[in-house]
Amino acid sequence: QSAQGEGNAFAALNAAFFQDGGFIYLQAGRRVEAPIHLLFISTAKESGATSHPRNLIVAEKGSRATVLESYVSTNDASYFTNAVTELVLGEETVIEHCKFQDESRSAYHIAAVHARLGWGCNLISHSIATGARLSRNTIRTALAGERIECILNGLYLTHGDQLADHHMVVEHAQPHCNSHEYYNGILDGKSKGVFHGRILVRPAAQKTDAKQTNKNLLLSDDATVDTKPQLEIYADDVKCTHGATIGQLNEESIFYLRARGIGEETARRMLIHAFAGEIIERIRYAPAREELDKLVWERLEQNPRVGEKRSV
Repeated sequence: QSAQGEGNAFAALNAAFFQDGGFIYLQAGRRVEAPIHLLFISTAKESGATSHPRNLIVAEKGSRATVLESYVSTNDASYFTNAVTELVLGEETVIEHCKFQDESRSAYHIAAVHARLGWGCNLISHSIATGARLSRNTIRTALAGERIECILNGLYLTHGDQLADHHMVVEHAQPHCNSHEYYNGILDGKSKGVFHGRILVRPAAQKTDAKQTNKNLLLSDDATVDTKPQLEIYADDVKCTHGATIGQLNEESIFYLRARGIGEETARRMLIHAFAGEIIERIRYAPAREELDKLVWERLEQNPRVGEKRSV
């Protein structure tokens, strides 16, 4: 019901062909301390394989949980994953949702996350994308009650000819709600990043506090980013900001570190890791945060350009 496919052909395709997925139901007042992990492993050996997983997370009043959603592969075949995740959150629920996509570099990954949030609930949703030749995450959240706190947090690492696309809509339908979107990208080679963020404030959504930020760090001259933060406001008493940056490492920051005895290569590594760490550190569940921080560190260290000085 939250992702009916209207305006999203891939969500409609998923609704027509999905056969399996994860279903999580939290009763009122239930607090799950251990994380719930939905792990999807593609074992396709031949090109053309397709999967349509669909996940439904229902949390009733006052429940609390952490949900990890991972997509990985065991082979390098060119296959297609088309996933949909729905979150239906009741009053005063606290949910942390972390989606990690690390599929084959020959794969295609299309996903939609649709969330409907009730009165007083708290949702923080992370999207970490490092794999797939082409990936697109469509995220739509409907703030349907008052006093809602919603954070959308994401990091994408691309190189070669990868493309990572994030398209999101945050709909403020009721007053006294806060939403914050933070997305960072580190791009290398001829890869491309796309960010389209839209904050929609309905006439009834007075006292809205919304912030949207997209930062991109280019490690090569051929990497490109298309970014479009967008505000659509129909209420009068709101506080909304948005912004986007695209560029290289700040030479003044490198000089600052070098002036304190740190080598140039080490200084560059520190700044790039800190740029990614800005997103990772918002993951609340400590073991997941530490594991993803380690994985992102390893991926960055595998890139020879991380410590390489770029010519201007």
